[in-house]
Amino acid sequence: MREMIKLACLTLILVSLPIADADAQPTGMTATRVANPADLNAMPLYPGVAPGSEGATQKEVTSKVFGELWIRNVTRPTLTPYLPKKGTANGAAVLVIPGGGFKFVSMSNEGTPIAQWLAARGVAAFVLKYRVDETPDGEADFGKYMQAQFSSAVRGEDGPPPGDDPTLARARVDAQAALRMIRAHARHYGIDPKRVGMLGFSAGAMTTLATTLADAPDARPDFIAPIYGFMTPVAPPANPQPMFVAMASDDSLFNKQGFGLIESWAKAGGSTEFHYYSGGGHGFGSHKKGTTSDLWFDQFMTWMGAQGLLKPAKQP
Repeated sequence: MREMIKLACLTLILVSLPIADADAQPTGMTATRVANPADLNAMPLYPGVAPGSEGATQKEVTSKVFGELWIRNVTRPTLTPYLPKKGTANGAAVLVIPGGGFKFVSMSNEGTPIAQWLAARGVAAFVLKYRVDETPDGEADFGKYMQAQFSSAVRGEDGPPPGDDPTLARARVDAQAALRMIRAHARHYGIDPKRVGMLGFSAGAMTTLATTLADAPDARPDFIAPIYGFMTPVAPPANPQPMFVAMASDDSLFNKQGFGLIESWAKAGGSTEFHYYSGGGHGFGSHKKGTTSDLWFDQFMTWMGAQGLLKPAKQP
């Protein structure tokens, strides 16, 4: 698990951008420090220090890499709402969890634009900036660190099994807190607390599945959409949630894992829609690749409608 998380981060550097070469190694990565985005609508997930981060000393950094904003060294997770225009809301809500290999949060590819698309379709969206592993503060040191991470992942160094991975467990705790917060303020946001789902990308897809499999009564998503995440078999919860999955056949991380996730869900009686695109690589997110993976969001919205998740909100 740990080595896959490492590789996920480094592969995102390469393939989340249209110009990237998915088979290349990330040599000479250039990162530029920029001011942290002023997100006035961001809500802290916890009233004080996040549980498990009491001794953290790193400061949050925003780096611009290949034209994208990567937020790293996050210790104070937040939730940012993107709401539909007045009169267009349908009552559904989606917690959006960007990827980044648990080394950064890919806000400008898999966060903000996705939330804006959802809001434009009448769905209340909430972007989670969750805690990630500490990385070097300086941009040059950060690049060297990422190169070392890639090298160890390629060597196949063993890490702890999935259930014992503290990085994923920490992200899951933040996602659970976000779900609780969304439902606690459902009336304020005009959403149906029984139509709150999760949409996660890569590391965010892993977090979505981890949250779903934990199946906490007060932090159970009503539907899920893990996008280009792990495809290995799982033990679904009782009465599995409807699940939408999208993956490209040339995904450089997970395309050789088979379809155990889909099969597990089906065997447990869960409703699943699976799109396996001929191209698109890993990290297509909000990027247009000129492949059929460009259709994933429209297909996701069509699926939501077919599931009855876009029915008009009840009027007070």
